[in-house]
Amino acid sequence: MMALTESYAIGASEPEVRDITLGDLLAHAAATVPDRVALIAGVTDSAARRQWTYSELYEQSQRTARALRTRFEPGERVAVWAPNYPEWIMMEFGAALAGLVLVTVNPGFRSSEVDYVLNQSRAAGVVVATEFRGNAMLATVEELAPRCPELREIIRFDRWDEFVSAGDDVAIQLPVVRSDDPVMIQYTSGTTGFPKGALLHHRGLVNNGAHTADRMGVADGAVFLTTMPLFHTGGCVCCVIGAVSKRATQVLVEAFDPGLVLELFGAYHVNAMLGVPTMLVALMEHPSFATTDMSSVDAVCSGGSTVPAALVTALEERLGAPFTIVFGQTECSPVASMTKPTDTIADKAGTIGSPMPGVEVKVIDPDTGATLPIGEIGEYCTRGYHVMRGYFENDEATAAAIDADGWLHTGDLCAMDDRGYCTIEGRLKDMIIRGGENVYPRELEELLFRHPKVGEVAVVGLPDDKWGEEVAAFVRPAPGEVVDKNELFAYMREHLAPHKTPRHWFALDEFPLTGSGKIQKFKLRNQWSNGELTEL
Repeated sequence: MMALTESYAIGASEPEVRDITLGDLLAHAAATVPDRVALIAGVTDSAARRQWTYSELYEQSQRTARALRTRFEPGERVAVWAPNYPEWIMMEFGAALAGLVLVTVNPGFRSSEVDYVLNQSRAAGVVVATEFRGNAMLATVEELAPRCPELREIIRFDRWDEFVSAGDDVAIQLPVVRSDDPVMIQYTSGTTGFPKGALLHHRGLVNNGAHTADRMGVADGAVFLTTMPLFHTGGCVCCVIGAVSKRATQVLVEAFDPGLVLELFGAYHVNAMLGVPTMLVALMEHPSFATTDMSSVDAVCSGGSTVPAALVTALEERLGAPFTIVFGQTECSPVASMTKPTDTIADKAGTIGSPMPGVEVKVIDPDTGATLPIGEIGEYCTRGYHVMRGYFENDEATAAAIDADGWLHTGDLCAMDDRGYCTIEGRLKDMIIRGGENVYPRELEELLFRHPKVGEVAVVGLPDDKWGEEVAAFVRPAPGEVVDKNELFAYMREHLAPHKTPRHWFALDEFPLTGSGKIQKFKLRNQWSNGELTEL
């Protein structure tokens, strides 16, 4: 390969980018390996582990699609709010076959967050779990329904059989679905703090999931352990679609538990897994790790935050499998760059690899838009089949993210070497990545600012060995007020998902400011790292 002279690279032409839909992908697996086990519910009770062959999974997905068609028209949005149930996957493929757009909702969301998603997406229906980890999801949806004028159907996972029986009528016609049709909306915030719905299409998701599994080194017919949450592209694309593209047997974990995951590794001789660094560390730290037979593992992938060299080395040595790292964002379906199993430890720890097949990447000057020379730091941009259609009903945000030439501007600061490998240098936006979950400071700051005791606030990500980054709130009290950490913590938990709630709290008399009056968050980080601030 010729060395690059400017920060522009394009991925390989193989594997090719195919014009197929999610339904086509599942149909192919069902036609070619009908009796292979496609899906296993990896619950704690081994006697309760339901399973489906590819023929059965396709049949159930078609049945789900027909049941959906009795209630919804093609193009309508239907939300799914639940943990990793096998029926979630049937909804993913069923909605795709029915020509619907699936709106994925984090099971940790609270009422105000769900309210926003249902209304902004103009969801006509929601498929919801009764509760999860103390979150009364069904009760929340029923309370919100009168405030969601376009929501007309509430479908309960605990009454799944009743719902899906409407699809027993094989005379119900399913629509013709094209590869460029929208198929999913996933919500992601930005610097404005207001979540935006990334409108993703079949072609982007199917190819991205397949290419990610291919670069991981997942073999055809492998056993693939899915621990990533399905509401996120890491779960429903990289894991679910990636596994189906390899006609793999997918073992689905409802919620990550290291002891259960290790038991499943041994019970099913797992070959491949994708997990954020926090999950992988938890596995290695668990007492059962030393006695678990991991010899079957031959592909492990991570993403969501950078992985230190020592951890990469430990993972490859202790798991005995090549390790890869993905990089991207929801808006690019989600992977744009990725390391290879054969890359060096230095490349796996220090870079995000090279562009995916059929994907262009460049690093530009954020001010001028010019492509930078090799080695200079600028904004990471990507173009290709994987880029979203846009933000749902938000033309202004779409225009800010995707330029006239089709380049998606990610907001990440990177430098590219002469092989096309990029290193992450920071972010134009102040997104925090905690355990693989994106946390957007502006959302938290606006909520905290509404509290009467808060005069001014800055939310910052601080380095954390376990989570990668942890959320910290720096608060200047309102005049005459005293900040009570416990009061503000409870206030935040009432309104936001638990992973967004700040774990570190600091009270300041004044903030370091720029000449134009903006808070200098990097100085807050420096003050913290230098021990100049006392935690509440």
